[in-house]
Amino acid sequence: MTQLVAGVDEAGRGPLAGPVSVAAVILDPLRPIEGLDDSKRLTERRREALYPLIIERALAWRIEFVEAHEIDALNILQATMTGMRRAIAGLSPCAAHALIDGNRLPEGLPCPATAIVGGDGLERAIMAASILAKVARDARMRELHALHPQYGFDRNKGYPSAMHLEALNQHGPCQQHRRSFAPVQRVLREKAHYADRHPASCT
Repeated sequence: MTQLVAGVDEAGRGPLAGPVSVAAVILDPLRPIEGLDDSKRLTERRREALYPLIIERALAWRIEFVEAHEIDALNILQATMTGMRRAIAGLSPCAAHALIDGNRLPEGLPCPATAIVGGDGLERAIMAASILAKVARDARMRELHALHPQYGFDRNKGYPSAMHLEALNQHGPCQQHRRSFAPVQRVLREKAHYADRHPASCT
């Protein structure tokens, strides 16, 4: 029997808002998917087209979101490691081995694993995981845009674009902002400082 190998990748470590998403995928060698690549090398349209093919043809797949409040509690590295553990543990059938994009392995994995720097451009299962993670996170950010349209999450996906930073300065952070990230911390400090100096305007 062929050993079941999962590819694992994440999306959204750098944004100021929203979750980090992690996907794990076990591809079916009998149902190949043409056009897989690192999600960053693909157009949005191509990623969106590949997403349902991966869901349909993979032997197993799992997407996990680690929310902003968890990122603040754990730090972004540990939040990503947590998401990887959840994604691998949630596969059914289980993986016998995991190939993880990057240079670090989470502790407490349910199977042996190998870290591969640049793996999203080398291993097809990691490519598939990178596509699932990216497309799923982009969809989540569009949902969050409907709740918080002032930040432009549908366009910037939570990354620190000039428009996002301007909106953050103007409106302050919402509950989806990562308060452990420096630009959000700065805005919170500035607003607290202003409130201390102008208490009457805050009542």
